Amino acid sequence: MSFKLKTVLTMTFGVLSLLVTLTFGYILSQKSAVAVETEIGHSLTSTASQTSDKLDRFMWTRSGELELLGQMIALEDRFEPAEMQMLLNQLQDSFPTFSWVGFMNPKGKVLASTGGILRGENLSERPVYQEGIKGKFIGDVHDAVLLAKLLPNPTGELLQFVDISFPVKYKNGEVAGVLAAHLSWAWAKEVEESVLEPLKHKEKDIEMFIVSQKDNTVLLGTKEWIGQPLKLTGIETARQNKSTWSIEEWPDGKEYVTGFATSQGHLDYPGLGWTVVIRQLKSTAFSSVSDMLWFNVWAGLAVTVLFALIGWLISRQISAPIARLTQVANRLGAGEQEQIPENRGFREIELLSRSLGDMLTSLTNKDSELVVMQNLAHYDQLTGLPNRTALEVYLEESLESESTDHTLTFLYIDLDGFKSVNDTLGHQTGDILLQKVAQRLSSLKQDKGITVRLGGDEFLIVLRSAGEDPRDEARAYAEDIIQTLNKPFIIEYERIHIGCSIGGAEYPANGGNPSEIIRMADEALYESKRAGKNRMTFYPEWRNTSRE
Repeated sequence: MSFKLKTVLTMTFGVLSLLVTLTFGYILSQKSAVAVETEIGHSLTSTASQTSDKLDRFMWTRSGELELLGQMIALEDRFEPAEMQMLLNQLQDSFPTFSWVGFMNPKGKVLASTGGILRGENLSERPVYQEGIKGKFIGDVHDAVLLAKLLPNPTGELLQFVDISFPVKYKNGEVAGVLAAHLSWAWAKEVEESVLEPLKHKEKDIEMFIVSQKDNTVLLGTKEWIGQPLKLTGIETARQNKSTWSIEEWPDGKEYVTGFATSQGHLDYPGLGWTVVIRQLKSTAFSSVSDMLWFNVWAGLAVTVLFALIGWLISRQISAPIARLTQVANRLGAGEQEQIPENRGFREIELLSRSLGDMLTSLTNKDSELVVMQNLAHYDQLTGLPNRTALEVYLEESLESESTDHTLTFLYIDLDGFKSVNDTLGHQTGDILLQKVAQRLSSLKQDKGITVRLGGDEFLIVLRSAGEDPRDEARAYAEDIIQTLNKPFIIEYERIHIGCSIGGAEYPANGGNPSEIIRMADEALYESKRAGKNRMTFYPEWRNTSRE
C-alpha cells in the first residue's frame, strides 16, 4: 500500500501539532488554573483584611473621641449637668454614630445624656456601668434593651449597639463617675457597602459576613444569617493565622471561595476578635478558569488545522519538483526530445537542492542586509542605544498591547557638566564619555522598558510598571541612575566627574499623548536644573509646591 507524499506530510503535521498543543495546553492550563485560583483567594483575603482594619480603626477612633471627652470633663473639679449635657450633645452632633452618650455618677445614676434619654435612671445593673467602673470597656454587638423604645427608629429594624465605657476620675484619682456610649451597629453596614460596592462592578455573587468571637454568631451578613452561628474551618484557622482563604462547603450545600481575616485591633484598641468573612460562589469565582480551559481547547484545534494546512503546502512544494522530474523521465521513456542532464542518476534532484540552497542563501543574505539596515535605522551609531525611531516603534507596540493597569513612566535625562568636558578635553573624549554613560544606563535592570539616546547628551528611559506605586518605583530607579552616573569616569587616564538631572512624567496619569508626556518630562527636567541639578523631579511636583 502506498500513500501520496502530500497526504503523509499533512497528516504528520496535523497529528504532531495536535499532540504538542494538547500536551503543553494541558500543562499550562493546570498551572494557570492554580495561579488564578490562588490570586482570587488572596484577593478575597485582602478584601477581608481591609474590612477588618476599617472596623478596628473606626472603633479605635470612636473610643478615642469618647476618652478625650472624658479627659475634658475630668479637668473640672465640679460637674455641672447642664454643661455636661451640652458637651454630650455636641459629640453626638459631630458623630451621629453615637446613638446615646451618658454620664453616670459613681452609683450608676445618669446625670446627663444625649437628648435627655435615661437621665435620672439608675444603670448600676447594666454591664455598661459594671464594666466601665472597673476600667475601659468595649462590649461586643448586642440588641437594644432600655433604648429600643426611646431612640428614633424610622426603619423599624432591630437596633443593635456596641458599648464603650470607662471611669472618669478627678485630679486626685477619685472616681467621679462613668462615661458611657452606645455606638449604632448601622455603621458596620456602611463599611460593608464601601468595601463591596466597588467589587460589584467587577465581580458577581460576593457577600460579606462579620462573625463574633463568642459562639461564632453572625453579626452582619444576609438577613437569614444574622444572629445564627456560623461554623467554618477557615474561621478557626484565621484566628490562628490572622488571615487565610479556602474553598468551603457552606450549610446551603454550595461551595464558595472564602477569604477570612480576624480583627487584630489598632494601637491601644485590642479588638473584639471579629472575623470578617468574604465569600464568592465557586462557579462564579472560577468562571475565568473554565473559560481559559475552553480557550485552550479551541486554540489547540485551530493550531492543528493551521499546521495541517502548512504541512499540505510544504508537501506540495516538495512533491512538485519530484513530479516534474517524473514527467521528464516519462517523456524520455516515450522517446520525446528533452534536455538531458549532464550527470546520470539523481543529478536533477541534486541540482534542484543546490538551486534551492542557493536561493535560500540569497534570501538569507537579503534578510541579513535588511537586519543591518534596520539596526542602522533604529540604533544610535555612537552609543549603540535605541534612537528616536526605535522609541516610536516601542511606544506604538506598547500602547497597543498595554492594559489600563499598567503605567509607563518617562524619565528625561540630561548630563550635568558634559559641555565643560567637551570644551576642555575635546569632542573625542566627549564621545567616549557618552558611550560609557550609555553602558552604565544599560547595566541598570528594567523589565520591558527601553533606554533611548535622543541626541547630544540627552537620554530618555521608559519604564513599565504594574505595581501599586509606579512613581515610587520610578523615583528609586532615577536615584540609581544619579548614583551610577555620579561615579567617576576614567578616560585616557583622566578622572572625569559629571552628574545628571532627571525629569519624569507618567502615562496615562499625566496625559494620553506620548509626545505630550515627553514634553512634560522635559519640563520637569529643567525644573531639576533650576533647583540645583543632579536630582529628580516629577511633573508637576514643583507646581504643587509653589501653590502651597
